[in-house]
Amino acid sequence: MVVPSSAGHSSQGRPMAGKRALVTGGGRGIGRAVARGLSMAGVHVIVLGRTEASLAEAVAAGDAAEFIIADVTDPEALERAVRAAEATGPIDILVNNAGHAETVPAKRLERGHFDRMIALNLTSVFDGIRLVLPAMLARGQGRIITIASTAGLTGYPYVSAYCAAKHGVVGLTRALAKEVATSGVTINAVCPGFTETDLVAGSIETIVAKTGRTPDAALADLTRSMPIGRLIKPEEVAHAVLWLASDEAAAVTGLALPVAGGEIA
Repeated sequence: MVVPSSAGHSSQGRPMAGKRALVTGGGRGIGRAVARGLSMAGVHVIVLGRTEASLAEAVAAGDAAEFIIADVTDPEALERAVRAAEATGPIDILVNNAGHAETVPAKRLERGHFDRMIALNLTSVFDGIRLVLPAMLARGQGRIITIASTAGLTGYPYVSAYCAAKHGVVGLTRALAKEVATSGVTINAVCPGFTETDLVAGSIETIVAKTGRTPDAALADLTRSMPIGRLIKPEEVAHAVLWLASDEAAAVTGLALPVAGGEIA
């Protein structure tokens, strides 16, 4: 279902006016910040996700022009959504943002957990890329940006399956970027560190539940590894995405860009 907005940011005088973007998981967190930033740059943004309320809120606030309800782990539903988005114009920018981490200790790992993490965090990214890339190649231009994670560049305890998926995203990004490097299509990943999102809030709750620490102490545990001494803001991740989506970043491809306050250095 595609639902258009009656509101939105004017594209007049905006640096990316006339472009169209599809942002998965665009109803909240990093995805919402990315959608807002692109919209403010003049992009016609379509947000995709499973939760109608948050998607509708993004559109009502002018952070997106339309929304589509779909589950990225359902390949047929994702294809229908992409084709619906393309029905009124090409997708110039794809932002694969949908993702989630489940915390499971090594001694309790199960295949079902692994399959869920791979399906959401890696396979859905592959599917999104394969659905939009042929048309981008035919037009000789396009931007594909995946929100990976520092978990794609290093390891973290208790999220081994999530780390495996995000490492896969980084490898997929680098390989495809080299393959299409002369085409005018760039493929990059942004790798946020611990960011002010529901995902990190859940991590804090898990630490509190398992250790008995206070929320402030749990937050201190997460930020201790970050030289800047604080969480990353979703808008800071969005700024990186906007740059990679711009014409100025035409020579940047195959990059896994940490936005992590110096954690990955």
